[in-house]
Amino acid sequence: MDLVPVRATRAVRAAFAFGLAAALVLVQACGRSEAPAASKSGGEGGPARTILIGLIPEQNLFKQMERYDPIARYLSEKTGVRIRLTVLPRYGNIVKNFVSEGLDGAFFGSFSYALAHTRLGVDVLARPVGLDGGSTYCGLIFVRKDSGIRSIEEMRGKRFALVDKATTAGYLLPLEFFKKHGKDYRTYLGETYFAGTHENAIHDVLDGKADVGAAKNTVFERLATREDRIRTELTILERSPDVPENALAVRKDLDAALREKLAETLLGMHSDPVGLALLRSFGALRFIETRDDDYRPVYEYARKIGLDLATYDYMND
Repeated sequence: MDLVPVRATRAVRAAFAFGLAAALVLVQACGRSEAPAASKSGGEGGPARTILIGLIPEQNLFKQMERYDPIARYLSEKTGVRIRLTVLPRYGNIVKNFVSEGLDGAFFGSFSYALAHTRLGVDVLARPVGLDGGSTYCGLIFVRKDSGIRSIEEMRGKRFALVDKATTAGYLLPLEFFKKHGKDYRTYLGETYFAGTHENAIHDVLDGKADVGAAKNTVFERLATREDRIRTELTILERSPDVPENALAVRKDLDAALREKLAETLLGMHSDPVGLALLRSFGALRFIETRDDDYRPVYEYARKIGLDLATYDYMND
């Protein structure tokens, strides 16, 4: 959409209102993407079926949409179903938003999947294998090398940047870390806050806005390939167990034939030259079949810190 500058007139309020409305339209357009359906899907020019897939806010919404949009377009072409993408505003609201926005599926993080599977019964289909051959990630706790912090004792009274209450790397790991050391992070630390994305948590520590941070290693490493400061100025103090990388899961009542087609298309992408090129750009070698049992470490992690996924109150925890 092109925005035409509004010339100053005597109707200043009207001009301001026009600009604000245009900005809101632009933001909404950036938050959603619709991949065009293949010509075969509409048949005789009829409307194609559309499904809505959510994305978690792992990084800022522009980068997230840019990364997943080619995958959505490929799925649309191969399945004959329009794929619309929407970036969800927060990790922890994903269960609520899955229902309220009428999502058909989402690329869930490990903890958000465990929550959605427990509450909604979503079924996981596939997850990517990274260019390094890994299909899992772990959580990291990190500090600046010049901070003087090398143990939990030196974190007393410090400022900790978490990600969101529905992330394994950015919340469960710190909770388990402080619990095993017999500390209540809410009173032991000087301040904790939620940065919203893994990228934000990393940059907040890097830039000195927080003393300690937690985030997923894949985001940490991806940023480190572009920003030398991350490797030279940050040091890792703790790692979580490995958990599945972000995976596509769909609502339990999604048409079985469509569910099978989506899984089949993702699992076969690496065998198609076009699909393989898209995978490389996405940062993956291929997609692999994923099952609920692969999330056992997440369920065990939650039990270890006394968190009941069936009753977990994200907003009031």
